[in-house]
Amino acid sequence: MTTWPVPVFLLLSAGLHLVALLAVLRTPAAWPWAVGAVVLNHLAITLLGLWPRSNWLGENLTRLPAEAAARGEIALTLDDGPDPVLTPQVLALLDAAGVQATFFVIGERAAAHPGLLRDIVRRGHGVQNHSWRHPHAFSVFGPRRIARELQQAQAFLHDATGERPTLFRAPAGLRNVFLGPLLHRAGLRLASWTRRGFDTRDGDAQRVLARLTRGLRGGDVLLLHDGHCASSPDGRPVVLDVLPALIAHARQAGLRFVRLDDACTARPQVAPINTSPAT
Repeated sequence: MTTWPVPVFLLLSAGLHLVALLAVLRTPAAWPWAVGAVVLNHLAITLLGLWPRSNWLGENLTRLPAEAAARGEIALTLDDGPDPVLTPQVLALLDAAGVQATFFVIGERAAAHPGLLRDIVRRGHGVQNHSWRHPHAFSVFGPRRIARELQQAQAFLHDATGERPTLFRAPAGLRNVFLGPLLHRAGLRLASWTRRGFDTRDGDAQRVLARLTRGLRGGDVLLLHDGHCASSPDGRPVVLDVLPALIAHARQAGLRFVRLDDACTARPQVAPINTSPAT
């Protein structure tokens, strides 16, 4: 296995720590400045971990590759399921529209509903890793607890679906410096999104839809939820009203939905067939 490519920002952070230590050893009176610089650096690292679309702490898939964008492809992703009530309704809407999506599932929920998980795969959708329990404190976990969340979900999803997830989405998109090398070791790639609907907080379908469609273009990765979804004033999960309108808008714009893992897999170059007569 190749070594994890350490981000430039983390290399510079390590260099800062070394310079601060050498400064204190050489000039003890410089310790307030050295400590202050290190504290500010740690604050910056923490804030970057709270920025879901940041790639300063390691590779982070926020858009589809340029080739997929040029083909007018976009990816619909759904987090926090499977839910025994909501997920079948979402699947029915996707089936009716002929759309393939990518489900970032919580391992513990998937283990409680293995038939539903298999149904997602049978219908042609992607299943990817969204941790085992989706802990809200994930971004402050140490490496051992993060590894356990990754590995437990990874092992179950592989056994249950026969397909090994290649993508991981952190709970709420929040992470810390330990996640990158652990993902690399597990053969996973961090994936966030280009635009999100905030459908776990907002029950207004029009506002959720506007967040997803404003400036929508090829290469975008869209985030909705089939678990922990907010409800409209009439008690209906807002995702059920957003999905048909979102699909219609994308098609009117000439865009095509693809699975996230498919779009990120390089397509082989096919040599042109030689039709000239043999000599």
